[in-house]
Amino acid sequence: MKTASLIKLITANVKIAHISDLHFSGKKDRRQIADFDRLLDHFNADGVHHLVISGDLSNSAERADWHLVREKLESHGLYKWEKCTVLAGNHDLINLEEEMRFYNALNPLPLLRMRGFERKLSEFTLFFQELISGDEKGKKTFPFVKIINFSSSKIALTALNSVYPWYPADNPLGSRGLITSGQLRALSSQHVLTSLKGCFVLGLCHHAYRVYGTDSLIDQAFDWTMELKDREEFLAVMKHIQARLVLHGHFHRFQNYTVDGISFINGGSFRYAPQRYSELIIDETGGFQQKFIILS
Repeated sequence: MKTASLIKLITANVKIAHISDLHFSGKKDRRQIADFDRLLDHFNADGVHHLVISGDLSNSAERADWHLVREKLESHGLYKWEKCTVLAGNHDLINLEEEMRFYNALNPLPLLRMRGFERKLSEFTLFFQELISGDEKGKKTFPFVKIINFSSSKIALTALNSVYPWYPADNPLGSRGLITSGQLRALSSQHVLTSLKGCFVLGLCHHAYRVYGTDSLIDQAFDWTMELKDREEFLAVMKHIQARLVLHGHFHRFQNYTVDGISFINGGSFRYAPQRYSELIIDETGGFQQKFIILS
């Protein structure tokens, strides 16, 4: 696991913007690209210190869409370790149509499917390596920890991959989540706990802790297809590292909710609401304010 060194930035309150679920479908989607430019312009003009994109940059696991996002971040001066953090979503790593066609044609063994998935995840982390480790030679894996030392506070971003492979019985829509036990153990290690001392800790993943959670059978069926399978284990680790908030996406709602004293912020979907995002302001006392912003 990569624990990056400190970078000190002089500022008062720390302003973090959070967006999710871009679902780009190539450069022909000119209106969405223009909306993305507008939003990034706004972040710079508004003095945002860090941008979190919590997954689903692409709609169909296309590397070209990752290129598009990286090019836009670069053109706006945001493609920097201290300026932006990017996570993988299920649509970045799983092409559902391709998976189902491949399965029906060749019926590959689960082990082969897992190896193919791990190659795709490695491809994603290598592609965005500068945002994970700050260079091109860091360890290409999840989880990773970023610690940014602002003048008013020290912010730690602890990032986990919650995407796991498509399987016809257990993950038929490719949208269920799982954070591997290895990631959870790594984030709970004494080395990490020591590095997080004195930090305002943020947890990051793609999948939602809570979707609907109602008694409706239809909602429960939808919950099953979208759920984070080991969410209680994940919550226990977030409590162990004393995370104050968790930022996620996946379920296309702009919402905040609290579980056992930890605030969860769902970044909604840029694809369907490109004028809206979540703003988080952290002050020097360790207090924070969160609200959803709508551009006029």
